[in-house]
Amino acid sequence: MDRILYTAMSGASQTMAQQEVVSHNLANVSTSGFRAQLHAARAVPVEGVGTLPTRVSTVASTPGADFRAGPITRTGRALDIALEGEGWIAVQAAGGGEAYTRRGDLQLDGAGMLTSNGRPVMGEGGPLMVPPGADTFIGSDGTVSVIGVGENAKALVAVGRIKLVDGRGAGLQRGDDGLFRPPPGADGNIVPLPASETLRVTSGALEGSNVSAVETMVSMIDLARRYEMQMKVIGTADENAQRANSLLSLQG
Repeated sequence: MDRILYTAMSGASQTMAQQEVVSHNLANVSTSGFRAQLHAARAVPVEGVGTLPTRVSTVASTPGADFRAGPITRTGRALDIALEGEGWIAVQAAGGGEAYTRRGDLQLDGAGMLTSNGRPVMGEGGPLMVPPGADTFIGSDGTVSVIGVGENAKALVAVGRIKLVDGRGAGLQRGDDGLFRPPPGADGNIVPLPASETLRVTSGALEGSNVSAVETMVSMIDLARRYEMQMKVIGTADENAQRANSLLSLQG
């Protein structure tokens, strides 16, 4: 009887974990540059003292992300950029290290710092700063140029270049903060990716999330039904165990 409980209980646990992933994806269906999180589970035998090889549990396999590109939408906004190919924007993480994002709806804070979702955008020498009140433009190679207050177009001056990195073959992994990083090296440290000179961006456009709202809703319904079925199996196994105990009691 416990074989049924092992299977149903571990399956229900992983279904709940998958529901969390799907809910997170659904919540970010309109987030610029968002990459859907993936979830997978596999069956493994339960090992230990007194256990039999017929007992099987379900565990989550290594999670990852769906790196397919999202749809491009023209916005006309000067600080909106959509990255082409496998490009990523380098930003400063909360701990001071470097991380990467595809979110291109850039902003300027009160001090003139260029940010992505509140995180400083990195340039060649650190976070990019723009003179307050200046008109800002971003070129196809990530160069940030400004026109000072009261000046004409001829006064266009480059103030820096957004650090763009190529994510191909880097094995980028999503962190708890939603940013991506390469895996740590043998010494446990994460080495920042080098800037790419060939990557390009489209100014005045945004890449949308690669999450399909319809597919995600269907997946959510399917998971809810699957969880309900697994809980029914647990209830049935409990009822069968009680009946078996009753029969043993009568025979005794």
